[in-house]
Amino acid sequence: MLKIGHRGAKGYVAENTLASFQKAIELGVDMIELDVYLSKDAIPVVIHDKTIDRTTSGSGLVANFEATALQELGIPTLEDVFLLVNHQCEINIEIKAFEAVESVLKLIDSSLFSKEKVVISSFDWNGLQEVRFHDDSIRIGVLTEANIDLALAFAKFIKAYSIHPYYHLLTKENVTQMQSKNFKVYPWTINEPEDIIFVKSLHVDGIITDFPDRL
Repeated sequence: MLKIGHRGAKGYVAENTLASFQKAIELGVDMIELDVYLSKDAIPVVIHDKTIDRTTSGSGLVANFEATALQELGIPTLEDVFLLVNHQCEINIEIKAFEAVESVLKLIDSSLFSKEKVVISSFDWNGLQEVRFHDDSIRIGVLTEANIDLALAFAKFIKAYSIHPYYHLLTKENVTQMQSKNFKVYPWTINEPEDIIFVKSLHVDGIITDFPDRL
């Protein structure tokens, strides 16, 4: 079962920062999960929200700032993360906005980071279709917080690699059903010891958590 660090090691260090990803690696993760929006100059930057208000000292939309200004506020580019991780673990890139798809794919195509170590996930299923049109081989993760049956049907349709459900949706039966169709099951975000015990008992393929050392 993979240990997947949610936004790095969010339980210990500010989320989606290089320090958080470094901490996750030190805690022995198999994969880090991160979020991507586009900067004003169309560079994929790593931040969860549409605005910089919650996680930095600045305010405003991510899309109104150039990447260098965002870096000064502690928001790394996806390229920065690729260089830091340097193949020490896999990376799950959650694309937050459809318009970021093209730039993310371009960066992956640049071979800065091994494509085999990347999973692209999104709640924007149109974005995932775009990824699949572009590349037959890239690993895709279908995110859902509402309906596993729909996610499973869509995962089959786009030949996804994994399904990433909100963990409250999980049962022994639906985990078995997803795995029987050859999809990896990577639920999120499981932090409390009793929830970890429950989800582990379902024999999922990986757990996305703020505290990788609890797994």
